[in-house]
Amino acid sequence: MSNIKELQDIVVQIRRDILRMVHKVNSGHPGGSLGCTEFFVSLFYNIMEIKLPFDMNGKNQDIFFLSNGHISPVFYSVLARKGFFPIKELETFRLINSRLQGHPTTHEGLPGVRVASGSLGQGLSVSIGAALSKKLNKDSKTVYVLLGDGELQEGQNWEAIMFASAKKVDNLIATIDLNGKQIDGATDDVLPLGDMEMKFKSFGWEVLSLNNGNNLSEIINYLNKAKTKLGKGKPIVILMKTEMGNGVDFMMNTHAWHGIAPNDEQLKNALKQNPTTLGDY
Repeated sequence: MSNIKELQDIVVQIRRDILRMVHKVNSGHPGGSLGCTEFFVSLFYNIMEIKLPFDMNGKNQDIFFLSNGHISPVFYSVLARKGFFPIKELETFRLINSRLQGHPTTHEGLPGVRVASGSLGQGLSVSIGAALSKKLNKDSKTVYVLLGDGELQEGQNWEAIMFASAKKVDNLIATIDLNGKQIDGATDDVLPLGDMEMKFKSFGWEVLSLNNGNNLSEIINYLNKAKTKLGKGKPIVILMKTEMGNGVDFMMNTHAWHGIAPNDEQLKNALKQNPTTLGDY
């Protein structure tokens, strides 16, 4: 467990990793990755009980599924910095024959990746299956899953949301990244999500609403609060409001950086705003 200053240093370094990775190959998804950096750092460095080396079965340890797989840059960076695989391998992001493809896949054999999540809307279903498996195996650890808000426009999620409450999957903590933006614009313009708190409650979930999902202390507080709700007959969801592109001023308050990479000048500007803390790969 790290203190907030140490965690913030990790956040800044991971932002640098994200920016440099997508810039090198002129492709990838920096916006959502930057928006969820604080969440990933809080989860992997402060909340989850993880065992290394990586074991796909994940017995007697907390496990995590990334459903919105396009934010792979932040996921890969955290996994590398946490010791799942060599940090140097971040250099291979999106290259041919690399284990670090644009969207995570299990057949690449990359430690830490438990589900192929290029196709949106499937991660919640998979995580519920894993949570039920833990129950069958008398495994008391927790399953975590992260979803994007635009992803909730996929119908499979709502089957899973209904199933989880019906089967009392109370060893699951889902987090929704509510940045209000998706590839084609604001979620309110593409397909409004409505009152998410009311919807999840009507489906029988325990709901926590986190208004500042880019604040480390707040995220840790809410994740710990969610843990106190485990084992009480209801699945748990954290509705986490974030800012896409957080930490880079020109990437914030717009959906434009959902899936484009910065050019040389933009990279220089972004890195200047996030000076190295742990050393670049």
